[in-house]
Amino acid sequence: MDGSTWSPPATTTAEPLKAHERIRNAADISVIVIYFVVVMAVGLWAMFSTNRGTVGGFFLAGRNMVWWPIGASLFASNIGSGHFVGLAGTGAAAGIATGGFEWNALVLVIVLGWVFVPIYIKAGVVTMPEYLRKRFGGQRIQVYLSVLSLVLYIFTKISADIFSGAIFINLALGLDLYLAIFILLAITALYTITGGLAAVIYTDTLQTVIMLLGSFILTGFAFHKVGGYGAFVTKYMNAIPTVTSYGNTTIKEECYIPRADSFHIFRDPLKGDLPWPGLIFGLTIISLWYWCTDQVIVQRCLSAKNMSHVKAGCIMCGYMKLLPMFLMVMPGMISRILFTEKVACTVPSECEKYCGTKVGCTNIAYPTLVVELMPNGLRGLMLSVMLASLMSSLTSIFNSASTLFTMDIYTKIRKKASEKELMIAGRLFMLVLIGVSIAWVPIVQSAQGGQLFDYIQSITSYLGPPIAAVFLLAIFCKRVNEPGAFWGLIIGFLIGVSRMITEFAYGTGSCMEPSNCPTIICGVHYLYFAIILFVITIIVILAVSLFTKPIADVHLYRLCWSLRNSKEERIDLDAEDEDIQDAREDALEIDTEASEEKKGCFRRAYDLFCGLDQQKGPKMTKEEEAAMKLKMTDTSENRLWRMVVNINGIILLAVAVFCHAYFA
Repeated sequence: MDGSTWSPPATTTAEPLKAHERIRNAADISVIVIYFVVVMAVGLWAMFSTNRGTVGGFFLAGRNMVWWPIGASLFASNIGSGHFVGLAGTGAAAGIATGGFEWNALVLVIVLGWVFVPIYIKAGVVTMPEYLRKRFGGQRIQVYLSVLSLVLYIFTKISADIFSGAIFINLALGLDLYLAIFILLAITALYTITGGLAAVIYTDTLQTVIMLLGSFILTGFAFHKVGGYGAFVTKYMNAIPTVTSYGNTTIKEECYIPRADSFHIFRDPLKGDLPWPGLIFGLTIISLWYWCTDQVIVQRCLSAKNMSHVKAGCIMCGYMKLLPMFLMVMPGMISRILFTEKVACTVPSECEKYCGTKVGCTNIAYPTLVVELMPNGLRGLMLSVMLASLMSSLTSIFNSASTLFTMDIYTKIRKKASEKELMIAGRLFMLVLIGVSIAWVPIVQSAQGGQLFDYIQSITSYLGPPIAAVFLLAIFCKRVNEPGAFWGLIIGFLIGVSRMITEFAYGTGSCMEPSNCPTIICGVHYLYFAIILFVITIIVILAVSLFTKPIADVHLYRLCWSLRNSKEERIDLDAEDEDIQDAREDALEIDTEASEEKKGCFRRAYDLFCGLDQQKGPKMTKEEEAAMKLKMTDTSENRLWRMVVNINGIILLAVAVFCHAYFA
């Protein structure tokens, strides 16, 4: 995929400007440079002004974030460049229904802030697998979940984001795909590895502002160009490419004519591309996994000052999730109107000419819009926005993945690792993760089936539902025990993976060349498959649990909903592991004795870089430690603020219902 395949259609007789030559002007380049300088400055400021020398500081931002950076960070780590490319692309291909994916989150952020986070905080956990270990005991669930989460990060989030960011850079700068990826990752890794979660949350806040600003401006330009909403609706239904046959083959009409239900979110339950029962129930299951049990999201909430800040952050994120429909899906559809031949191409040779892939070019709907519509300077801003969204979702994932690795996997291998060793292991693991992700990009590139967003959602619906089922039952049904949860996860995983492998082996196919995968396996829509998988997992968990020994209440205080307010002392099922941790802390004392005077300049610079130079405070007494633990697990709220956030939560739910009804 080199820059030359992307020439826009000529408007004059002169040779048209190649896309990436348009960016080569002083205004655009200076905007991009200023943007990077500001991001690095914010990252460095966060890095030096917060405590990164402890595991709690590096991974949880020291538990004192306020609501607005949390809301912004939740939104930014959710919206990656995969959303810009994927949502706009699927919008161009099939209308507004993909916006329903985003609006589903309005309900789930409420569930997250009001139901799940209070339990996690009372349990006093840093990672999600750690919660399951406290709830069920045993090691196998925790290790299994950590590994599965890391696999999901690589397959869905990291590779899809890198790929879509690269499409953009390749279109805008004409750089080689892999060179572009390398530069991006280098900058991203630099401030995640050094700064920890506080740096990530503050830079996310900055990027959210830039992202929204840029996409609002672009949406304005796009609607202006099309002539308003009314004109947009009529013109979209007539955006049909002229080249519809090649050789002796004429392409079927349904492959290039916009769908009759393009402007409806709820579509036919049997023939629709996103059937409405799937959109309501299947999607809710996937979103439950993503919003309520996923490390990236929950970690943001756990870093909040108190419960009201968590809820306010969730509400803010919910309101922001209203926007992608108007800022991404609709501009994608406008892109189809303005560049019909390019974005809605159907003939494989034509598509290859425009975007280097035979399946279809809807993935370039948003990038094309940016390069063609924006004036100098603003085009640079939009490129920064794409880089911002890519980098913010990558930094979030890298930080969360390394937390998972160090807290859940590394401490199993090295029982007595010191805090310093853990910090270094986490940073080295990020480098490994980056390597694996780059190696996976060509696979996403060739498996692009023209529908990046569908690729992400379908993999999630094959692997996510069992995790959602386990967490839901862990919190709401105290009868569920370790064997039940474990076998539920394993059987659910096997069913999901068998469907995923079959589908990739046969290929997902496109409208012109449908896949010949047996209907009994691939004929079930992936959202329906998610519902079936979820139900099977729940049945297995409950059945196995009822045939095995229940867990005594003394181990479950403050770990499930029914016992969430109990004041009794809980005897953790993982108490032995806690002892090992205490031993590790004693070993830590001896470790830090290399006195300041003996350190050379390099050693000092390295310590500064890793945040290990921060002087240890005096060791806390047992009483102080208990008080500290109480503060970390405190979920009480000020009555006034509790009222305020609750009322706002209800308003948000009402807005969600209204939006679905209006566009249904």
